[in-house]
Amino acid sequence: MENQISPKAEVAELELEAVIGFNGHVPTGLKCHPDQEHLIYPLGCTILIQAINTQEQNFLHGHGNNVSCVTISRSGAYVASGQVTFMGFKADIILWDYKNRELIARLSLHKGKIEALAFSPNDLYLVSLGGPDDGSVVVWSIAKREAVCGSPAAGLSVGNATTVIFSKCCDEMFVTAGNGTIRVWELDLPNRKIWPIECQTGQMKRIVLSVAMANDDSFFYLGTTTGDILKMNPRTKLLVDTGPVKDKFSLGVSSIKCLKMGELLVGSGAGLLVFCKSPSYKAIKKIQLQGGITSITLRGEGHQFFVGTEESHIYRVNFTDFKETLITTCHFEAVEDIVFPFGTAELFATCAKKDIRVWHTLSNRELLRITMPNMTCHGIDFMRDGKSIISAWDDGKIRAFAPETGRLMYVINNAHRIGVTAIATTSDCQRVISGGGEGEVRVWQIGYQTQKLEEALKEHKSSVSCIRVKKSNEECVTASTDGTCIIWDLVHLRRNQMILANTLFQCVCYHPEEFQIITSGTDRKIAYWEVFDGSVIRELDGSLSGSINGMDITSEGVHFVTGGSDHLVKVWDYNEGEVTHVGVGHSGNITRVRISPGNQYIVSVSADGAILRWKYPFPS
Repeated sequence: MENQISPKAEVAELELEAVIGFNGHVPTGLKCHPDQEHLIYPLGCTILIQAINTQEQNFLHGHGNNVSCVTISRSGAYVASGQVTFMGFKADIILWDYKNRELIARLSLHKGKIEALAFSPNDLYLVSLGGPDDGSVVVWSIAKREAVCGSPAAGLSVGNATTVIFSKCCDEMFVTAGNGTIRVWELDLPNRKIWPIECQTGQMKRIVLSVAMANDDSFFYLGTTTGDILKMNPRTKLLVDTGPVKDKFSLGVSSIKCLKMGELLVGSGAGLLVFCKSPSYKAIKKIQLQGGITSITLRGEGHQFFVGTEESHIYRVNFTDFKETLITTCHFEAVEDIVFPFGTAELFATCAKKDIRVWHTLSNRELLRITMPNMTCHGIDFMRDGKSIISAWDDGKIRAFAPETGRLMYVINNAHRIGVTAIATTSDCQRVISGGGEGEVRVWQIGYQTQKLEEALKEHKSSVSCIRVKKSNEECVTASTDGTCIIWDLVHLRRNQMILANTLFQCVCYHPEEFQIITSGTDRKIAYWEVFDGSVIRELDGSLSGSINGMDITSEGVHFVTGGSDHLVKVWDYNEGEVTHVGVGHSGNITRVRISPGNQYIVSVSADGAILRWKYPFPS
């Protein structure tokens, strides 16, 4: 990351205030720390440490690519995390010091991906499992921070091992399991060797998804894709029992946890959370959650536990009444747009795939969710009076929702042929301006009960990516991926000026004094243009790699921010054309960025579903 910042001036760091995001696809990615006060979970290449009772967040930055597994030592002193990387490159494991929230060591041996990690019970060793291209299991000494020994994880005739768990009592035994393979390993430290023993399951062929160890090491339990549970004895390496015989868990047992009396908490790929016992494995208590369950983590002894799902929900469940409370939600698809209502920074709205969500800025809570299944929302805007959210959808419709209730107020059918790609509203709340995938810009007259097409402006040859309206509502500018920006006269409904450049324009902004516009796009240049005659004033290099997708300017016009595919948020001085601050924290391509009204925050959204809130660096 460091080498992407221009060496000219000293560039300060933006202060990251909050992150809304959780990658629910990481198996057992959600962990409750032994201090019972913090949750630890991955988001892109960052690891978040979230206080359970307060809003406080800490971030562990260090991975160069997405985090694929996280684990915490039993004492809570260490956190270890692994990542994915490109084919043939080394994937790092990072050992973190939890108390000081800092990196202790990088352990690099595996190629491609780290599949799973586990600490030994007394914090002596860390065992790691490489991904499908690597296929090896390695034991690391934590004190020396180096590899003790390694071995291929599975035999030649079976599939890959995907999960690993350490014994609860002894530092020399662990279990790996995966596609058709279950192995108990003994560590022989004097000879620096690990010896595997294959477990016998007879005629059963199973693909293991999850594994849990009993507290006294008497048994371990394996959850499979078939939807049943195998109970194995680690000393005899034999199968004890399997179940349930009927009513197997739909979409597989994706997560399993052992409680101290030997009962099990089981999470299925269909989002069912079940409390059951061996040997029948019949549900004693169960609840249905949203999204396939990927993690179950106990708080203390398990009187309370947390569940993470693929739809990026985190639930808190009290064991006694077995009721779920939703504590964290976030987008699990790429976020396409972010917008603040006029004049207030208290809330903002985002859209991603099928969802529009309204968030409370300070507490990061989701206030409202509007869902349209099987469709994609490309853009949203608040009407100036705050009475409706106007949204652009890929089925060619413009939908307006009430921002308090999410009630559908009206639909404009067939607004565009190839989906609506951009949308903007005028400050008198009389008009909506929309852009489509075929390049048309349409002006709609919005009455009390009616929506009328006023004019279709056919100039762009390709999809419209961004629309901004002048304060006076007499003019607007549209940016398109055909390499043009057009300034339209909204009084006479015709073209005023056209700007041509060899780029796919992604974003455009009016300077508040409205005699200049700034644009950017895939050629990474930020260009200033004269509105009057469409001539270019100057061009800046916006980034070293990747397109610039989002841009916003302060209401005074002194600074503007950009974000793009280099994952950096940059704050610029408008007159100097210099970067003053850079924010590092995203791990996906930034799709949009906004400065809040009143210049308190910068909010940026990205393709990995994350929403990041930064402190605006200048006094407002």
